[in-house]
Amino acid sequence: MENEIMQDRALALFAVSSCALSMTVAAWSLAKLWVTLIETVGRNPQVKNEVQTFGFIGMGSIEAVALYMFVVAVLMIFF
Repeated sequence: MENEIMQDRALALFAVSSCALSMTVAAWSLAKLWVTLIETVGRNPQVKNEVQTFGFIGMGSIEAVALYMFVVAVLMIFF
């Protein structure tokens, strides 16, 4: 019984740490993407609309990965 509780706690700690790591990487990636977008538009303002479209697609992809990892972590904690 006690061994099962320890395994559940270890799984919950692993889920929380993997979620925290993925959120940290997502935040770093979003910051890097914003910096790159601002630099690109600053150097060549004519490409703003094209860069903006690809930027929003990239942001959505980064956020999707972070949210998927959050869902996986929640499932690991409660099931």
